[in-house]
Amino acid sequence: MEWNACRPVPRGRSLRLRALVAVGVPWAVVGVAAMCGVIQAQEPPRVAPAQSPPRPARQLTPDELANVRVYDAVNRSVVNVNTKGTVAAGLFLFEVPSEGAGSASVIDKQGHLLTNYHVVEGADEIQVMLYDGSGYEAKLIGFDAATDVAVLRIDAPAELLEPVVFGTSVDLLVGQRVFAIGNPFGLERTLTTGIISSLNRSLPTKSGRTIKSIIQTDAAINPGNSGGPLLDSQGTLIGMNTAIASRTGQSAGVGFAIPVGTLQRIVPQLILKGRVTRADAGIARVFQTEKGLLVAGLVPGGPAERAGVRGFKVIRERRRQGPFMAEHTRVDRSGADTILAVDGTEVKTVDDFLSAVETRKPGERVLVAVEREGRRLDIAVVLDEAL
Repeated sequence: MEWNACRPVPRGRSLRLRALVAVGVPWAVVGVAAMCGVIQAQEPPRVAPAQSPPRPARQLTPDELANVRVYDAVNRSVVNVNTKGTVAAGLFLFEVPSEGAGSASVIDKQGHLLTNYHVVEGADEIQVMLYDGSGYEAKLIGFDAATDVAVLRIDAPAELLEPVVFGTSVDLLVGQRVFAIGNPFGLERTLTTGIISSLNRSLPTKSGRTIKSIIQTDAAINPGNSGGPLLDSQGTLIGMNTAIASRTGQSAGVGFAIPVGTLQRIVPQLILKGRVTRADAGIARVFQTEKGLLVAGLVPGGPAERAGVRGFKVIRERRRQGPFMAEHTRVDRSGADTILAVDGTEVKTVDDFLSAVETRKPGERVLVAVEREGRRLDIAVVLDEAL
């Protein structure tokens, strides 16, 4: 007789068994054995569970369908970027290892990837992981610190490269739905959604310049999203996720993306030459005033000086100091020009002026409106290439 074949006895039955044992052990054993046998004989035969009815096809809302469609179309175009390098730290500026992570978008079958410069800045080693989990060492092809844009390249099979489709940013609308795909906190190809919260924001960069026409979005953007794509409902690239405004370093619903129009002007130059060619007016230093920009210094022989723009005059004089003659310098601001506009567009700040000039190409002519001794003049300046 095998006692372990019986099922556990409920608590009420156990009390009864203890009472039987108190009367006489042999009869108790026989009684329990008989009871177990009766239970086993009366147990209904086992039958296979009935098959559940087929589950109906999942019904998605139009919004869910849009999310799925965008993700399916673009997620293979987004790659994970990991960097290694060294940074100076401590009182004596010892170099210590550092690591970073971000995102990038595949932009062609030749292996070019688009990301933020701050993702790869100072990196000694850049590793990229594609959607299939394969890893490749990436090379920095070119960068533009002024706009925080960089282009990498990997030597990967063309069949594994799914380029993102470039869209347009000239007709974006506040309230328009957008999608961000990236690698927040190292979680590969994560989709977040939101809307365009505002347009034409300005974003300062570490280089001291300001990027114009920035897209603001409430789609969740966190550390690791930098360099990833911002997409419209058609799955086309409208921007590159770049920064967030946050007191904690994590998403607070205020993210920023560089518009695709800016990227389309910069990326071809980075692939071709590794840098961006910008026009230069040859104005070295200005002071911001209520009227405009007071020209303090000109590049010797530069476009502005050749065109006749006037800056501060530095006057050197020799004066006697005791028994010796000493040279003194003084600055004469009386004849300096104040820049008011470039090609009819009013300029109030240095960034206004640089933006107006750098949208032109070297060799183009611009009309710089200045105020000189109470009169307004238009001076034609032929731009050089910025060095």
